[in-house]
Order: sequence, then structure tokens, then C-alpha cells
Amino acid sequence: MEKNKSVEEYIERKTEWKDALELLRSIMLSTEMKETIKWGSHVYTVNGKNVVGLAAFKSYVGIWFYQGVFLSDKEKLLINAQEGKTKGLRQWRFIAKDEIHRDVVLKYVKEAIQNQKHNKEILPEKSKVIAMPLELNILLISNKDLEKSFKELTLFKQKEYIEYISNAKRETTRSTRLKKITSMILEGIGLNDKYR
Repeated sequence: MEKNKSVEEYIERKTEWKDALELLRSIMLSTEMKETIKWGSHVYTVNGKNVVGLAAFKSYVGIWFYQGVFLSDKEKLLINAQEGKTKGLRQWRFIAKDEIHRDVVLKYVKEAIQNQKHNKEILPEKSKVIAMPLELNILLISNKDLEKSFKELTLFKQKEYIEYISNAKRETTRSTRLKKITSMILEGIGLNDKYR
């Protein structure tokens, strides 16, 4: 994922979509939304809540409506990019700048702003609780330093380790994984930190 410090930097990197991104940005900035960079691209918020995101790819430039499921979409322009997975998010893709009609885009954006102000949102489902694997529990109880380090990890990192051990089918695999993660936990490192 690109690490952009500003919206301008993002737009400059997307040379093939620069004009389209500038047009879409001007529409977003004509509203009350605040502009910020999140996840490497620009996001527009109202009262600290994500409303719209813009991003460019090889074959299209798109608008993401974070709670797009609530938009009336009379023109049938929005798609669900991950049917069955994405609940609230909807996309509007443009394959050329001349497909972007300011008045239509602004109408959708204003509706999205009003929906956010009325707190229309689908919240992410809480993930199910996974039981602590017996082997990990025994290891933590037998090593107070390890137990202390584990408790100091964020809940997210704790869950990663719990799932990592739980998902091992064989006892030998669990044992190998426990040996691998012991030093990582003591150092306060998350299982997948090197990929973040």
C-alpha cells in the first residue's frame, strides 16, 4: 500500500487519473466534509465519520461510499465490489473523466452526508471469541514473564496468537508454533507486525 502524506501527493502519483481525481476532489471539497488521508488514499468525513473515499486503479477511478447501502441510487450506478462480504460499502467506478457529471456526483454525496448525520450506518459485526488453546494457556501460566508480556499486547495481537495456535491441526505443529512465538511475545511483537 502506498504511503501518501497528502492528497496532492496521491494525485501526483496517479498521473493517468490526475484530471479525474482533481475533478472528484473539487466536488468533495465543495461540501462540508473534511479531507484526510487514510489507508493511503483520500477520505472525506463528517463529524469524524468516514463518508466518501476516492481511489484510482489501473482501469478506473472510483468513489467509495462507506454507508452506500443506504443511498437511494435511482440511477443504479453503485456496485458492491465484494458481494456477500461487504455490507455497507458501495462503489461508483468511472473509466474516463468525461463520465463524471458534477451534478449527479454531488447529489449522491449530499445524500451520503445526510445519511451520516442521521446515523444511518451498518456497524461491523463483532468477531466471535476464540477460546485460549490449552497449550498456550499452560505455557503462559508456567512462564510469568511471558504471561505478563502477553497481557501487555493489544487484544488484536493476543487474538492473532490465539488463532495461530488454535488453527494448527496437529500437536507437533502447535508445539513448533509455540516455540516460534515465545520470543516474539516477550519482545512485544505481534504475529504479523512485519507485514504491516
